[in-house]
Amino acid sequence: MRQAADAGQHDLTFLDESGFAPTMPTGYTWSRIGQRSVVPRQDTRNRRVNVLGAQVVGSAPDLVWQHTCGKIDADVLLEFVCARLAGLGGGAAVLDLAADGLGAGVMPVWERHKPCTVVLDNASAHVATAFKGRRRQLAKIGVELFYLPPYSPELNDIELVWRQAKYQNYPQRAQTSIEAIGAAVDHAMTRQRGRIRQSATNRIPAA
Repeated sequence: MRQAADAGQHDLTFLDESGFAPTMPTGYTWSRIGQRSVVPRQDTRNRRVNVLGAQVVGSAPDLVWQHTCGKIDADVLLEFVCARLAGLGGGAAVLDLAADGLGAGVMPVWERHKPCTVVLDNASAHVATAFKGRRRQLAKIGVELFYLPPYSPELNDIELVWRQAKYQNYPQRAQTSIEAIGAAVDHAMTRQRGRIRQSATNRIPAA
């Protein structure tokens, strides 16, 4: 699968969600000898930002994401996969028509320009009927769902993206508003997308 992605014949995408709080974990800090360093901490109630992300690997690596103050459930996930990953105009609302059609002469079946495999874990939204129950239709439009074994987050490439976004690219550790958190998330993810895209640019001269 990864060989086909590297050859540009197939898109391989790692999908997952992560949460960003008003005060992010601080791995280390500096202070004068004999002085205790104090890191500000903001109240987290109803101020968490959830991020749905997809890392594309292969010949054209990329990073796609969206953030929300609400819950990422099966409906949000399906819309993201249909609209952002499959490129289906109209998103999940037209999945039935795109996948099954209305008859050979009325509505042709729509298909993604290149097959795509989406790798994901067994989180509740991922296995809910509202999402996993559309697996056959997603396969018809060129999107295959591949579920990882339980308790194996190390097999999902996007875990490294979350770790670097939170510990290296988050501009400051404490934010005072939802808007500030969202802006910080976009800043961190944009930095990650630049790094991922640059990897393809560097690979061409090396080859």
